[in-house]
Amino acid sequence: MSGPRVFIQTADFDLAKEVAALRADDKRVGAVCSFVGTVRDRNDGDAVASMELEHYPGMTEKSIEAMIDEAHRRFDILGARVIHRVGLLQPLDQIMMVAVISAHRGQSFQACEFLMDYLKTQAPFWKKEQTPEGARWVDARVDDDAALARWGIQAGNA
Repeated sequence: MSGPRVFIQTADFDLAKEVAALRADDKRVGAVCSFVGTVRDRNDGDAVASMELEHYPGMTEKSIEAMIDEAHRRFDILGARVIHRVGLLQPLDQIMMVAVISAHRGQSFQACEFLMDYLKTQAPFWKKEQTPEGARWVDARVDDDAALARWGIQAGNA
């Protein structure tokens, strides 16, 4: 697979179109695994009316590209694509997707989970949540030592 693998954007995405572009009529593909995250109306027990995501352009893409490279080293995959939205988002909005293609399903599932664990714990995003108590900025990364340990990654060492 050639072409861009990481997209940080404000616009929504169409999973079917993204998977079709990732596959690009590659007859070796026997499996596609994807994950789509959506904005919830609650976080840590608090109501969330909206959230605004920010990132450092260039740094975020480079970080995610490095993890896709690592997924290629660890798993027998043919390609991967990550889209993460930034800007103002509402509950029910799609926020991100990971899609992985391979010859066999096991490698796609593992690589997709690996990339998701990375995105949730290491990718540099920040979010401002609008709650009934007002706005609050939070680091979008989640502490999940078990997820990192599963892949042999130390916290903060992506």
